[in-house]
Amino acid sequence: MNTTELSSSLRAVISALHKGLRKQMSQADTYSMTEIETIGHLARSSSLLPTELAALTRIKTQSMSQILNKMERQGVITRTPSNDDKRNIYISLTPLGKKMVENSKYEKDEWLKGVIEKSLTDKERELLVRALPILNKLVKIK
Repeated sequence: MNTTELSSSLRAVISALHKGLRKQMSQADTYSMTEIETIGHLARSSSLLPTELAALTRIKTQSMSQILNKMERQGVITRTPSNDDKRNIYISLTPLGKKMVENSKYEKDEWLKGVIEKSLTDKERELLVRALPILNKLVKIK
């Protein structure tokens, strides 16, 4: 298999796995992919400005404002004015938002664990363990 075929096959498999994981989220019907991505960015950072979130998710600031308004109404995020410049409002997850992230991780991990246990032989699991550092190396390349 040449590099083009390898990259195409890898992309297809990872995409299918990502879709399978997304289906396992109890919140999948409630939030769009951009909203889920926004929650993910907030989970990895203590707080971000709306403009930073818009840039990270590659959407317009106005669209991000609508997403944040929805999440605030649902109690998922909180807005905190900056101590230095009151015009800057930092966005962070509420305890409910953090709980959603933890539940989502648990649901995905449990589904993937079940698929691995049902579908893979011991040898295949070992191979997957050995492939993880290689896959992590691909993720870290920008």
